[in-house]
Amino acid sequence: MGVRLVVVDDHRLLAEALASALKLRGHRVLAASAPSGAAAELVVNRSPEVCLFGTAEPAAPGAFEAVARIKRERPAVAVIVLGPVPDPRGIAAAFAAGAAGYVRHDERIEGVERAMGKVRAGEVAVAQTLLQGAFAELLNPARQPDDEGARLLELLTPREVEVLVRVADGEDTRVIAAGMRIAPSTARTHVQRVLMKLGVGSRLEAAALAARTGLLDRASAGPMFPSR
Repeated sequence: MGVRLVVVDDHRLLAEALASALKLRGHRVLAASAPSGAAAELVVNRSPEVCLFGTAEPAAPGAFEAVARIKRERPAVAVIVLGPVPDPRGIAAAFAAGAAGYVRHDERIEGVERAMGKVRAGEVAVAQTLLQGAFAELLNPARQPDDEGARLLELLTPREVEVLVRVADGEDTRVIAAGMRIAPSTARTHVQRVLMKLGVGSRLEAAALAARTGLLDRASAGPMFPSR
């Protein structure tokens, strides 16, 4: 017995092609449209059994707002997300919004049909490898590319962080020593260690790197620690 469904995708041609293929296999397509943001309106008005929700950017903010609305207003509708293999957080976001399945865009039509059968029966449809990747990311989150400031901050001792902040403020060795109540030779040693750990050749480069990566903001947000 065919499934009553709505097909939406960010790309209209993909939505229409998938809808045509499913019609040929005996399914009743109530609507095929783009973009995926229009899914909620179509589903609320048509009340299908299944909604195939295609999106090119599952990890984008708000990508599954339409799915969440569908589940609020038509909780009986099973939503299957069709997308690329995204950052695992994209898969997690899909299920958090209420999706019952996640299928790769390049899956064969038979795979899409199997997923439709599962969600129609109240089961979850997702490849084991995709689910494993999502859970692995949640349990062991990878450092994000823009988190260089945190990585650099971990390389420095609390005393060296204070030295870096003072360097960035333009203080010379004498002023740093007076402000930290240490000998100028000790201050000079701290500065050299900071430059070495950051992989830069001058105080100016250290200050620029700290500003660019947000290291100074992170340092100023935390407490000033005593020497160790």
